[in-house]
Amino acid sequence: MNTEPAWVRRSLIGLALGFVFLFLLLPLAAVFAEALRKGVSAYLQALREPDAWSAISLTLLTAALSVPLNLVFGVAAAWCIAKYEFRGKAFLTTLVDLPFSVSPVVVGLLYVLVFGANGWLGPWLQAHDLKIIFALPGIVLATVFVTFPFIARELIPLMQAQGTEEEQAALVLGARGWQIFWHVTLPNIKWGLVYGVILCNARAMGEFGAVSVVSGHIRGQTNTMPLHVEILYNEYQSVAAFAVASLLALLALLTLAIQSAVEWRSARELGSVAEQPPENALTLKGYT
Repeated sequence: MNTEPAWVRRSLIGLALGFVFLFLLLPLAAVFAEALRKGVSAYLQALREPDAWSAISLTLLTAALSVPLNLVFGVAAAWCIAKYEFRGKAFLTTLVDLPFSVSPVVVGLLYVLVFGANGWLGPWLQAHDLKIIFALPGIVLATVFVTFPFIARELIPLMQAQGTEEEQAALVLGARGWQIFWHVTLPNIKWGLVYGVILCNARAMGEFGAVSVVSGHIRGQTNTMPLHVEILYNEYQSVAAFAVASLLALLALLTLAIQSAVEWRSARELGSVAEQPPENALTLKGYT
């Protein structure tokens, strides 16, 4: 029961709303206001520039490549950590969390050290005409590294909380490995998986530090949207910079809307499942 006085509750609510308005809503409104400062025509012209289109395409392509890779890696890591006991499990969990504690700029420098022209694998890559740094592969690798924990970290506690009873029951009933995954495990984790993919995609599109190091800032070729915004702003093209930034903000708002819809749908489905009798659990999975 809430025992705080009414003035305390109102003060806390007002403080929270003031913080959200001052640090979130106001800067977001300023981005759109600055982007439209010279009118809609100037806004659209900034987005129609070939360099802007190249940055937008590269950002979407990078997210389209890195998110599925992290989907596979994240599910595999979560399955391994949550479902099995083995030596080195704590170390593997630490490795999953490593991108959270390492600066993205350091990650970019590490990739340059390994794949750059003067790096460990640089001479071999040049001899075989393979380009990693200052090209799409390096951008994707850096993005995969910094976004790796999002899917795994959403699934690990969810899988651990669910335990292994249903998988073991399906195994006793004759189901094989992939059948167990598709018909038992995946339905139980699907909303957590979707939520992790949404977070991973949002982080991939907005990544700046690691991509800035490995991309080389080649205009029209290796600049993603965040890098293109920086270049335009440094060139005092503020309207164009805020126009591209507003597109990133719109993508973020769309991600937030999808995230809210997923949370609502997940809560609704969990509520309906909780009302079902326990003896129907295996019947729902199709194993009886």
